[in-house]
Amino acid sequence: MRTPRWVPFFYVGPAVLLMAAACLYPVLTAFQLAGYDWSMGTPWESARWVGWDNVVSAFGNERVWSSLWTTLLFAAVCVSAEMALGIALALALEHKVRGMAFFRTLFILPMMIAPIAVGLVWRYMFDAQFGPINAALVLFGLEPKTWLADPTLAFVAIVIADIWQWTPFVFIMMIAALANVDGSVIEASRIDGAGWWQMTFRVKLPMVMHVIAITLMMRLIDAFRVLEVVYVLTFGGPGDSTEILSLHIYKTAFVGQQLGVASAISVLLLVVVALLSWGALRLSNPMKEER
Repeated sequence: MRTPRWVPFFYVGPAVLLMAAACLYPVLTAFQLAGYDWSMGTPWESARWVGWDNVVSAFGNERVWSSLWTTLLFAAVCVSAEMALGIALALALEHKVRGMAFFRTLFILPMMIAPIAVGLVWRYMFDAQFGPINAALVLFGLEPKTWLADPTLAFVAIVIADIWQWTPFVFIMMIAALANVDGSVIEASRIDGAGWWQMTFRVKLPMVMHVIAITLMMRLIDAFRVLEVVYVLTFGGPGDSTEILSLHIYKTAFVGQQLGVASAISVLLLVVVALLSWGALRLSNPMKEER
């Protein structure tokens, strides 16, 4: 007896509905709040409909565009470094060598630490008086730096913290992808006289390019949503030199009590992240590759 076509939908339907409700409700709430002037702690009945005023206010605010530019720069620098380091580590540790299991475990530990703890650790590391980084600079005869008080150095600090935490994610994705490369292709290229450089950049990496693409897009999306590490490490300072868009949304909503404007900016961030997600699906669609 043939199973009716609707049976699979019957089993997965409740889970799909639950996930849809969990994902759609916050998004729809953000769109709703974007049209109201409402402060947290006051009754919803006191909210005043303002239409597009919050959107106009958000898009006309120079700090929003400054935060967006900081976020773009932060994402570009961090993701580029993480992809390069993660791929290099995966290529270096893909072979079975004594002690490699220990190093692989060691490399993924930063990713398992809570972001708040990461921010606290690096805040101590970059401390101008007691931080180990300045102690190392003095040891080598260099001048200590006021890392978190200088706009450029503070930006470097949040970049270093993000690279330290999320390079292991790229490493895990790439080490898994390289482990699934067809060994017969590698052996054939070796017989044909391919060197390490040709083997790596003309055989291995092209074969895992779909994994590289999806990893790149996932890291870009996460880089746009980072908050906790920057919140603890610099809180957007000094000035607004490290104020990324997600932190600006937090300040607008919970410090400035402008939930409507914060929701309008959140919609802007949602559009950016949605475009990145769409790009990930377009660049690395396994069903498309099979066709």
